[in-house]
Amino acid sequence: MIVDCAIYQDGRRTEGPGDFSEALARARRSGDAFLWIGLHEPAEEEFGRVSQEFGLHPLAVEDALRAHQRPKLEVYDDSLFAVLKPVVYEPHHDTVSADELMIFIGDSFVVTVRHGESAPLTDVRRRLEAEPEILAHGPTAVLYAISDAVVDHYIDVAGELQVDLEELETGVFAPSGSGGSSNTAARIYTFKRQVLEFRRATGPLTAPMTRLAGAGVPFVHQEAQPFFRDVADHLTRVNEQVEGLDRLLSDILSAHLAQMGVRQNDDMRKISAWAAMAAVPTMVAGIYGMNFDHMPELHWAWTYPLVILFMTVAVLGLHRLFKRRGWL
Repeated sequence: MIVDCAIYQDGRRTEGPGDFSEALARARRSGDAFLWIGLHEPAEEEFGRVSQEFGLHPLAVEDALRAHQRPKLEVYDDSLFAVLKPVVYEPHHDTVSADELMIFIGDSFVVTVRHGESAPLTDVRRRLEAEPEILAHGPTAVLYAISDAVVDHYIDVAGELQVDLEELETGVFAPSGSGGSSNTAARIYTFKRQVLEFRRATGPLTAPMTRLAGAGVPFVHQEAQPFFRDVADHLTRVNEQVEGLDRLLSDILSAHLAQMGVRQNDDMRKISAWAAMAAVPTMVAGIYGMNFDHMPELHWAWTYPLVILFMTVAVLGLHRLFKRRGWL
């Protein structure tokens, strides 16, 4: 559905006609105005009318309707098409979810298509309307403001992931042994999946931002290049953080598995030590439990206490030996 529709002239909002064609023609006649239409998960028929009025390319229209696109920048004859993926991190559930935001920019118009609830379009529009000197630069200012808001939120999400990673790391290497819990590996792997989901949103966006920071992109003013370079720099920092998070998670998982191996070896040594101590009296008792008439010291009065004493001394000796070697 259409969320908002307005004409901006000299950076100030003016309500335009209800018909898209008349509103666009009015914006183009003025020469210093543009039309901004915002849609949220539009139906095919509804978006078909919009695309027909603005002459949007069929391939871009198909991408905008179906969503599930990677961040990208496409240049067509009559418009510029950009795809961004805003992300949301839920700390209570440790999940990263990515929505999609499509932006069409052309001669005196901007069309934004939002899929999901995390796109910051409402805040961006409100902030731009409060700064008409920026909005006066036309559709380029809208593209920059949206890109900047999305990437700035990436920085916030990366910071939250870093905090949660430090908590996970503390738990894995805690002296109390909580890192050996059965679900720790699952938690690490789940966290790694969330970082991968985050990377799918940030990584592919590098090429479009680099392209916008350069020259020769239609419908983008050259004066905006330094601002897009700033966005590209922030995105580079985010990608470095994401890469660092992924490496740390791999290292933590390897360390956790190594800890589990060490603990299993310790457990096996303890089990082996106790089994060895139990084997001595079992062996002696087994020998004297055999039903033979002619056995040494079988009828001697002190045989039983001596055998018990021998078994006790042997078990204590083995216990002391294993204790010295750290098996117990």
